[in-house]
Parts: sequence; C-alpha cells; structure tokens
Amino acid sequence: MKAMIVGSPASLDTLSQAERPDPGQPGPGEIRVALHGSSLNFHDLGVVIGRMGAPAGRIPMADGAGTVEAIGDGVTQFAVGDQVVSCFFPDWQDGTPPLGSFARTPGDGMDGYATEAVVVPATAFTRAPKGYDAVEAATITTAGLTAWRALVGDGGLKAGDCVLLLGTGGVSIWGLQIAKAMGATVVISSSSGEKLERARAMGADHGINYRETPDWGRAVADWTGGRGVDQVLELGGAGTLAHSIAAVRLGGHIALIGTVAGLAGDVPTAALMMKQARLGGLVVGSCQQQREFVTAIEATGIRPVIDRRFALADLADAFRYQLSGSHFGKIGIEW
Repeated sequence: MKAMIVGSPASLDTLSQAERPDPGQPGPGEIRVALHGSSLNFHDLGVVIGRMGAPAGRIPMADGAGTVEAIGDGVTQFAVGDQVVSCFFPDWQDGTPPLGSFARTPGDGMDGYATEAVVVPATAFTRAPKGYDAVEAATITTAGLTAWRALVGDGGLKAGDCVLLLGTGGVSIWGLQIAKAMGATVVISSSSGEKLERARAMGADHGINYRETPDWGRAVADWTGGRGVDQVLELGGAGTLAHSIAAVRLGGHIALIGTVAGLAGDVPTAALMMKQARLGGLVVGSCQQQREFVTAIEATGIRPVIDRRFALADLADAFRYQLSGSHFGKIGIEW
C-alpha cells in the first residue's frame, strides 16, 4: 500500500512515497476506508518540515475522505459504500475538548491520511456532504470546521452581523461562504488586489489591501461607520491582533485561530479591555460540530473553493505551492 512519509531530517525534500502494510479488515467498532482525497493546511506543513516534532516515517495529513469498504461488528452509523470524511480530533466527540495537544491528531501525533486505506474506529469519521467529491469533503475536516466553529459555534453568527476575515486562504474563504449563506456582511483583507476582486465576486461586501492601508483595523472600523465588526477570524496572531482589536465593535468576538504573522508579540490588553471584546483561542472542533456543519452545507448548497489539485505522489510540490502564497481557498490532493 502506497503512503507518503515524513523524512529524516524532516523537510519537503525528504518527504517521500513508501510502501506500507495493508491495514487489513476492521475489527469490532471499526471501519475500513479507501481514501481518495485530502487537503493542505499549515499544520500539515509544520509536520512535514519538522516543526511539529513528528517522527520520521509518520504518514502526514489530518484531512482524509473516501469510501467505506468494510465495517466491523457493532458499526451502525455507516454502511459499505458510504462517503465519509475524517475528524481532526477523533477522540473529541462532543462537549469540551478532552486534551490540549495534537497527540491524537491524525498526521501529527499518529499516522494520518496520505495513504490508500485506513482501518480506524468508526467514530473517527463522519458522513461526507452529499454531492461532494473526496477532495471537497476533505476540506471540511480542518479549515471548514474551524471557520464554522469560530463563526457559528463560538461566535453565534446571525443574519445582519458583520464579519472581518483575514486573508484568502482556506479558513477565510470557508468563512466568507458560511457568513454570506447566513446573511452576514463580510469584510476581507489581502495583500493582493486580484484576490480581493475574487472575494468580492463571491459576495464579500468590502475588501481591504493591508499593504496599501497599514492601519487597516481602523479603516475597517471606519467602513462600518465607527461601530466596528461583530466578529473577526484572526489568523495572524500577535502580529495582527492589535488591528483586529481596533476593528471589532464593543462587546464583539475575536476568534484566534492562527499565528501566521508571529507566535509571540505585544498584545494591547488595555485596548481589548476597553472594547470589552471576547478573545478566544480555538483549534478546529468536535466530531459533533462537524456533523452539524455537514447538515448546514447540505441545507445551504455551499461548496469549497479548490484552487489546485495535486497527485498524492506530488505532495511536496503541493506544499511548495502553498508556501508561495499564490493560492485562493484550498489546495487539494487526490488519488
């Protein structure tokens, strides 16, 4: 069975294809899934270049989607032939997070989905959205569910709200689609005028080029008439947090879901306090939240934006494309 594995030392140059034993047939409570798609996230990049500490030989990729080939005794939620998609935290079924690490995240603390087939507990997957192919389905595991939880689960998004999205990667473009489907107003930022135009064509109400407008947080607040936005999807971290605080309204919500602009830095705590805004960190979501997201996808008809698709054997090239920053939406892997 073919699989991509992290090299030694870990880097894109040592990420390679290898033969691994077939996982066999499922035992009680397990399913065997033939995998056909995945999608790239910056967490996966951190794994394959050694930033996350995964051992050599680890099969990467947290996102996986495919077809149920066999079911073990006691499995009732799936049948052979069902289209399914993986959960980022397979042990977190519902409620509060059971752990604060990636020790049980596929593709990091344990082998992931850059392979042809897996045998896993049935609870590690949910039903895929109807009509989605494997690559499209795989985009909901990390990026899609992060946006859904941030806006809807933690943020309580409702029609008429105004949302600020940072950048035009997978999480933000999913956020754009979710917010517009729920009747919200969307402001989106980018350093690319072309990407801002694409976002507007998808329904974004306002775009702001943060290179051309250095004080972009204040500019966003001004665009709202001084009120500020109700929610911010904060992907930059400490490097952009001051701008997000300037942009958010009194009592608004900032979801800290990334650290692209830096792992550490000064945080204007006084400004945050005076805004009386909620700043909450989050990492993806539970399996139950993913099931709810799948239901919402089918009700609204939204589909993910796939910028490019690569073959599994070309996974390193896909990550190099990701590093170029040229993509808009998600980068897919299919086999």
